[in-house]
Amino acid sequence: MTTLTASDPGRTTTRTDAVVLDGVTKTYASKAGKVDALRGITHTFAASTFTAVMGPSGSGKSTLLQCAAGLDRPTKGTVLVAGTDLAKLNEVELTTMRRSTMGFVFQSYNLLPALTVFDNVALPLRLAGVRPGRRDILTALAEVGLEGHQGRRPAELSGGQQQRVSIARALIARPQVVFADEPTGALDRTSSHQVLELLRRSVDEQGHTIAMVTHDPVAASYAHAVIFLEDGRLVGQLQHGTASQIAAMMSELER
Repeated sequence: MTTLTASDPGRTTTRTDAVVLDGVTKTYASKAGKVDALRGITHTFAASTFTAVMGPSGSGKSTLLQCAAGLDRPTKGTVLVAGTDLAKLNEVELTTMRRSTMGFVFQSYNLLPALTVFDNVALPLRLAGVRPGRRDILTALAEVGLEGHQGRRPAELSGGQQQRVSIARALIARPQVVFADEPTGALDRTSSHQVLELLRRSVDEQGHTIAMVTHDPVAASYAHAVIFLEDGRLVGQLQHGTASQIAAMMSELER
């Protein structure tokens, strides 16, 4: 496995940097003492790329995603999103930035059951104080293959369809980066394939940046690159890996 080398701590971001983590450490207090979930992570997620984040259980994958998205603050280190240092923002400013610059896709979909598909997709715009255009919402639904579903409610959709609604919702504000946490974890193989193809097309055709946590080598093979965590450290990476290559690297970590 290729060991990653830390970048220059004094580096500056470029226009091709969507997310930059520089020396990010996250320490939690527990009854047994301090737990280091992340230990000095340094990595750049380039714009218009699809990166999968993998590692054994407890390796720090979800913590990395939360710190990168400003959902959790690192104990040490710097997180830059679209050139903005998240540590310099207060909670209101962080919320505003997440609404305008970031999109989120979760395993549990997080759709509001009382709202129609149309209103679920429109919600991020309304929260940001933007009046959603009907044509924009319908176009976003068409892009994820859900033409004619705008009047339905989440309970009337399959799991794969609900996840496609959540992707349309994540992309409606044209965010600079989308964070996805196990987006296919609750889906069958066919639905997973459709969702992953959709995420990959959003990068290749629309220029989005996606950072996706997954435990599935097949899901990770849709990404341009895979980075591997172990015990809170970044220990390897693979470019354009196949599912079998990714699985082999995971097996090496889990020995």
